[in-house]
Amino acid sequence: MVLAVIPARGGSKGIPRKNVRLMHGKPLIYYSIQNALACSYIDDVVVSSDDEEILSIAAMYGAKAMNRNSALAQDAVTLDPVIYDAVLRMEQETGKTYDVVVTLQATSPLLTVETLDGALKSFLESDFDTYISAVNKPHLSWTTKDGRCVPNYEKRLNRQQLPPNFLEAGAFLITRRACMSENNRIGANASVYEMPEKEAIDIDSYADWIVCEQELSKKRILFRVDGYRELGMGHIYRCLTLAYSLTGHEILFVTREDRTEGYQKLLDSHMHVQSVGSDEEFYALAGKWQPDVIVHDCLNTEREYILQLKQLAKRVVTLEDIGSGADVADATINALYEDDSKGENYYWGEKYVCLKDEFLIAPCAEYHEQVKNVVVLFGGSDPSDFTYRAYNLAKKMHADFPHISFRFVLGAGYDNHVHKLSDDEACKIKVVTDIKRVSDALSDADLAITSQGRTVYELAAMGVPAIVLAQNERETKHTFAQMHNGFLNLGMGNQVSDETLEKTFRFVVETPQIRAEMRNLMLSHDLRKGIERVKQLILADE
Repeated sequence: MVLAVIPARGGSKGIPRKNVRLMHGKPLIYYSIQNALACSYIDDVVVSSDDEEILSIAAMYGAKAMNRNSALAQDAVTLDPVIYDAVLRMEQETGKTYDVVVTLQATSPLLTVETLDGALKSFLESDFDTYISAVNKPHLSWTTKDGRCVPNYEKRLNRQQLPPNFLEAGAFLITRRACMSENNRIGANASVYEMPEKEAIDIDSYADWIVCEQELSKKRILFRVDGYRELGMGHIYRCLTLAYSLTGHEILFVTREDRTEGYQKLLDSHMHVQSVGSDEEFYALAGKWQPDVIVHDCLNTEREYILQLKQLAKRVVTLEDIGSGADVADATINALYEDDSKGENYYWGEKYVCLKDEFLIAPCAEYHEQVKNVVVLFGGSDPSDFTYRAYNLAKKMHADFPHISFRFVLGAGYDNHVHKLSDDEACKIKVVTDIKRVSDALSDADLAITSQGRTVYELAAMGVPAIVLAQNERETKHTFAQMHNGFLNLGMGNQVSDETLEKTFRFVVETPQIRAEMRNLMLSHDLRKGIERVKQLILADE
């Protein structure tokens, strides 16, 4: 028979009422009681306390509540006589004889039942008298000897090469009943049971409390996203931006195994990534991982598909989705579209744009009366190859505007082997590929030529006037890139002649007051708080 004893005094001074204060919505002592009750090897659970509130809560959650003698509740009293007293009284009241006694601390809320089960299983299969919970923290350490600081090592090694250094965790102590006495719980043949460092936090201070509260509050968030040449890489970058901002939560990326460009980018980001070959594989993976939230960023979804995801997670959030599935998602966020006719689960427009970190801290580009620098960027892959058209325009314009420098920013998915775009010093053209910080390319830009995707928000955040060509019909529905927001939008790019593009370019370059007004309209929008709004929607509780 195995007895778990949870000692819990009511007179905590460091954190008043520590054992009964709510942590993540539950009294602190709740977590140790639940672990003990759920443990496969524990038969009885008793809470020993001198506090009526603690005893009432213990009984409410299913533990035996034992009123501790006041003599055992003094500051100087150690745990040994407290635990011994609880064991004796439980044996008298139940008529049972316990073989093993587990001391569980109420101040270790991160201990999991899996770790406790593993420790008891190992102990019961061993010949040891006592297991002490511990964490392995090998470090180079020093001590004092004869008034001098001296090292505890002979040779300096990397931490991974150091011998084990076990520190008592205090989360639990397992001992055989025969080894116990009023002043001792540790048998002659004792060992340590290594537990995860994350689970070993013992709440002694408010700092410990904050760490545990955060750990218990974290969610498992699964991002389902693809990136490839035809679609571009914008979805990948957006989900990475969100994931980076969700520090403290457990993140998993899932992508199609045949979407190699996006898969590689996710691998390069060092995030946790898994690939799937079909929706059925995705359902199975999500069912096994058990996310709290699924964030879906693969464009339009079907109603049945989202309903299936809602069976696998407490909350489903879909991004840039105008399919039938968007109607039944818990939240549908479309920063690029606006449609007030949709339901309450829709969140539209610029308020929900997710700018990358670099655009949250980058200063705006300065305004110049004369255009000196033009940047050309058409996303990750530019399937319509507007980049090449702009490249030819730049060469042609050099004769009339020799003072203008052109910088072409090619995405990772752009096929530069077709036209072999390269630097042209004579025409002041610079070509760069897949740069790490796009904001650096925009910092001194006076004008941009771009597509109608998420890049328009980045340009607006930097205050760079832009000429816009839509890559496809879907992009024409993006409502932000319009003149009233500071953009000269020419519509579907494949329907815009080279002559129209040239005339528009000349007009903007030669009309500084237009560019000044475009810049002012862009900077009138506060786009830097959008990511916080999207995070709140992802983390919202139903």
